[in-house]
Amino acid sequence: MVQLVELSTIALEVLGVGAIMLGVIIASSTFALRLRYSPFEGAYRQYRADLGRGILIGLEFLIAADILRSLVISPKLESIGVLGGIVLVRTFLSFSIQVEIDGHWPWARTALSSIKADDRVRPPGASGIRD
Repeated sequence: MVQLVELSTIALEVLGVGAIMLGVIIASSTFALRLRYSPFEGAYRQYRADLGRGILIGLEFLIAADILRSLVISPKLESIGVLGGIVLVRTFLSFSIQVEIDGHWPWARTALSSIKADDRVRPPGASGIRD
């Protein structure tokens, strides 16, 4: 059983690194293609978002591998403490990357959606104010 978990952990780590590398390759390729048709600033902004998505997916796999290793292979108090630190750091990285991709804090999402709803074109005479 422990050997199966060890192999699963290695597989998750390989998937995590592979996801990051694949994300870099795909994001860089599409960035090069976008530069032909888009202004640099917009292409660069999308490139950073695409890179961030690849890193986020890779981090999720790596966190899963750390959880398996710490809780199943060596479930000692010390390894669980190290796991907590690793998950904390990787969660902070994920959070920071997500803010970078979205361009706003997660809790601002509701406020932004209500602003977008108010910006919709209203028919004449439908200002929301009673006459």
